[in-house]
This record gives sequence, C-alpha cells and structure tokens, in this order.
Amino acid sequence: MKDLPAARGPLSEVLRESLLRNDLPLAMEALEEQAAAALLGTADILFDEDLQISLFILYELHYSGFSSLIDWWEWHPPLLGLRARLEEALENRLYGGIGTLPRPEPGAGAVAEALFGLMAGDGGPSVSSYVSRHATEEQTREFLIHKSVYQLKEADPHTWAIPRLRGRAKSAMVEIQTDEYGGGIPGKMHSELFAHTMQGLGLDPEFGAYIDSVPAITLCSVNVMSLFGLHRRHRGAICGHLAAYEITSSIPNAKYARGLRRLGFTSPVTDYFDEHVEADAVHEQIAARDMAGALIEQDPTVASNVFFGAATVRFLDALVGRWQLDAWKAGTSSLRLASKVAA
Repeated sequence: MKDLPAARGPLSEVLRESLLRNDLPLAMEALEEQAAAALLGTADILFDEDLQISLFILYELHYSGFSSLIDWWEWHPPLLGLRARLEEALENRLYGGIGTLPRPEPGAGAVAEALFGLMAGDGGPSVSSYVSRHATEEQTREFLIHKSVYQLKEADPHTWAIPRLRGRAKSAMVEIQTDEYGGGIPGKMHSELFAHTMQGLGLDPEFGAYIDSVPAITLCSVNVMSLFGLHRRHRGAICGHLAAYEITSSIPNAKYARGLRRLGFTSPVTDYFDEHVEADAVHEQIAARDMAGALIEQDPTVASNVFFGAATVRFLDALVGRWQLDAWKAGTSSLRLASKVAA
C-alpha cells in the first residue's frame, strides 16, 4: 500500500503517528495504554473501527507494507506484542460467536462430509442473490469495494500455511493456490482478474485504495485470515477457512456474474466470477478431502482448529452480508465514506 490508512480512534491515531515517525522505541507506553483502554471500552471488537484498523495496519506490515514506512517494523517486538493483545481479544470473541463445532471421525471422507454440512446451514442473508436480482450499479460498486480488501491480494493469507503442512495436505493446498495465482501466467492471477472487474465499473484497482471506506466488520473478515495464516498454531484454522471459502464459492460467484450481466457488463468485467464458478467446483473437493481431511488424518489434534476456521467464515460472512443488505434495503450506503467511491 502507498499510504497508511486514516486513524479511526485513539489507538490507531497513536499507532499511525508512531509508525510515521519511524522511531518506535522498545517501550511504547502510549500504545499500550491506548490498547488497554480500547479493549476495555469496546462494545464488540468485530465492529470496532479503531481496533480493526489497528489490526489491519499491523498485519499489512507482513504483506506489501506501506511505502512511507521502513520494513524493519515488521518484526518490531513491541508491535508484535500489541498485535498479540488484539488477537487474543478477537479470538475470544470468535470462539464465543461460532457455537458448537462438528466432531467427525478423523478420516478424509468424514471430515469433508462434515465441512460440507457445516457450510450448507443457514449462513444468513444472501448478498449474491441480491446482487443477482436487485442491486443497482452503485450498490454493485460498493459490493466490489468490500470484496477488494481481500480479493486484490487473493490468496496470500492462505499461502502462509504451505510451509506448515506436509504430504497430501500440502500438495492439495499448493494445487489450489497455483490456480489462484493463475498457474504462473502473467495477467491470470485471480487478484488481477478482480482488478479488471473493478476497472470495468470505474473503480480504482490498486490494493488499499478504499481501505478508509470499508467498515470494521469488513476489515475483520480479512484480519481473521491474517490471524490464522500468520500463526502455526492456527494451521488447521487457515486450512478450514480455505476449505469453507472454496465450498461456498461456486454458486455465489455464478450469481454475481448474472448480476453484472443484468447491469450490462460482460467480459472482462465478469471474468473473475466466471473463472470461480468452474475452478471452485473442483477446488471444493480438493480443499475438503485432500487438504483439510488429509491434515486431520495426519494429525487429529488439529480437527477442532480446522472446524473453527471453517465456522468463522460462516459466522463473519453472515455479519458482513447483513451489514450490506441492511444498508441497501434502507436506501443508504454500506460504506463509511461513500462519497469517495462514485464512478
């Protein structure tokens, strides 16, 4: 990203100012005090603008970073300590919201069946159905902006898991991720296809262009991927998360493509969604059986973590979907800074 996002509260303000000075000390009393106050005062970390943008900034130091910052801050111990403090609160909130997890036998077939069953349940309001049938062009732009926080760096958070896997599970993830990165063909990465979709609707395709516009719950859904991907202890969760993504991808993407065509758009605008209809119909089987299922066969102790990651997708997708649809049905924007995203 070119620039640090704008602050959304006292914690992100102090974090932002400290990073921009490029002189972070080894003891950061002001950040620690603001973090404690923010965590104590939040009504719900999932929707807390200050906490979620702070986490997003800390995580982005491990990806492309920010052009205004030195790379050394990626492993600055106090920043890692701050991140861990926020992560603990987020994890506790997620565990409290997802409910009971499946406990299948530790075989690939049983695991896959349980994953498909988990994701087949009522996941809340359907954004894909709304986009397919009712969304205006402006609402469709908003939908793309929400998705861009992840889709423009698809599938980097999940790729962190590859060195932490072995055998059949590792091979399966590599197969999936190879397709996500376009099979090594320039211009075919899914992130690049999504950028073309955004350009077709008059949006800025650069990653981070709309970070200041998206609400906390959208940031949270992406922050959780980084949480899972960056921790070896969550290698099961990131596999479960990817499996859940693949299982729930094909049908919604077909609906998104129909919605774009209803509004008069064709290729290359629809290419991203058309690609996922076919690819993810294959990926869902590989992810559920050969990746998540094989991982649990190798190490049954990670089973609960796998299903935690999958259940988190269902839980957060429902919240993000409800946020968007409630706004649109009320005739308002689902973004924080809607005036900045007009085509």
